[in-house]
Amino acid sequence: MKAVMTSRAGEFAGNDLDFSSALDAAAAIKVKKVSSVELTQRIFERIDKYNPKLNAFAYQVRDGALEEAHKADDAIAREEQLGAFHGVPFCVKECFAVEGEPDTWGIPALKNSKAPTNSAAVERLLDAGGILTGGTNVPYELMDWQSYNDIYGTTNNPWDITRTPGGSSGGSAAALAAGLTYLSVGSDIGGSLRLPANFCGIFSHKPTIDLVSTRGMVPGGYPGSKGFSTDLHVAGPMARSARDLMAALELLGGPDEYDQKAWSWKLPPPRKRTLKDFRVGFVVESALAMPSSDVKPLLERAVTAVERAGAQLKPGWPPQYKLEEALENYQFLLGAFIFSTSSKEEQQQRLQRMSANTPFGAGYRASHVDWLQQRFTQLSYRAMWQSYFEQVDVFLMPVSFTVAMKHDHSQPIFKREIETVDGKRPYMDLLTWMGTATLTGCPASVAPIGRTAAGLPVGIQIMGPFWEDATPIEFAELLTEEIGNFVPPPGYQR
Repeated sequence: MKAVMTSRAGEFAGNDLDFSSALDAAAAIKVKKVSSVELTQRIFERIDKYNPKLNAFAYQVRDGALEEAHKADDAIAREEQLGAFHGVPFCVKECFAVEGEPDTWGIPALKNSKAPTNSAAVERLLDAGGILTGGTNVPYELMDWQSYNDIYGTTNNPWDITRTPGGSSGGSAAALAAGLTYLSVGSDIGGSLRLPANFCGIFSHKPTIDLVSTRGMVPGGYPGSKGFSTDLHVAGPMARSARDLMAALELLGGPDEYDQKAWSWKLPPPRKRTLKDFRVGFVVESALAMPSSDVKPLLERAVTAVERAGAQLKPGWPPQYKLEEALENYQFLLGAFIFSTSSKEEQQQRLQRMSANTPFGAGYRASHVDWLQQRFTQLSYRAMWQSYFEQVDVFLMPVSFTVAMKHDHSQPIFKREIETVDGKRPYMDLLTWMGTATLTGCPASVAPIGRTAAGLPVGIQIMGPFWEDATPIEFAELLTEEIGNFVPPPGYQR
């Protein structure tokens, strides 16, 4: 029997909005089909019912959320000007500081931490009228493609609880897929927005580097750090629709704090408005990380749908792009960043575990001169791709060679293997399809494109030109019109 709520507009089936987009939920609140209080209560009811087996949330802020929901309803009654997500429940990845709440990054020593102030991302969603319900689970130091730690335990995938929802934004992806929130914010340096979206069948967007402020995204939420560019790391939205990604990015993007004194930002419009007008580059396979035989047909089907819609296709990598060389550059820079932010004890452990003959190991040991030379290479790749984006509007590629894998917390991480339908594959191969967009700083959206015979979701990665984030998001929206939109996992629709 469907749960039924009452609102000032009369009765309606509570399930109607359980898996709606955040924008549709906001519209329902605005016309008083449902109140913010009712919708927030409904979210907590669903969390009570489904979160025990998913463990998506690290913490919840129920009293504060309901108090803010009452204020949101009062604002509607007074006919005040409303933000894009007025009255809509949202959550954030636990690594984004929320005043008075934990900001542990899964680090046991920070178990009792309380962030002194809100992060930039939280501020902007609250200013847009969003109702914060809690923070979602992450791996230790955000460094895994699974979401588990010694403080909060393990998060499960709603499509199959024996599998991971991905990481490090896995808690948010699981919550969105299961209908436990309407919007979230995650982060990405090695696929942490994109891989969870792929594994859970939702949408995400890795913005152009430095477009979204990461202020307040530090262990413990220490206010002294105002956020800084790593030349790799970004923060971005996760949702159940591409339209939500667009609206969220318009709120989250742009200068923060003192930067606002010097410059402003406006999201450039998408290059095209219909699928048939897009010029589309694509690669669906690579010997470095060949998609498994259950994943590849869905990627090919998506490309065929794009071609059938009339888009101009251009297969293959840009002529001057060498994926293997680019991945080495990426891994060097990633290794240098990870090493520089590790404790002295962790640095010694990393040096012992990783040979200097590997890109990561070389990054650990790099001088500033070494790093600058690699940085110049990185910028040359960005320039090369920008030149290529004069020939195409978006570039399609896999998010991952596999569907969501079974939980595996064995250490060290680089010795893990993933069981696929075609046999075991190296765990670290998950980095392969993440590298291009991260290295170049280009935006990349993920959209669901279907499910395997085993019923597990698969997504596609849509990379766009630097600063032109609306172009891949618009393409994601148009693609769903051809091959279908978000689909809830079985067992969560009651």
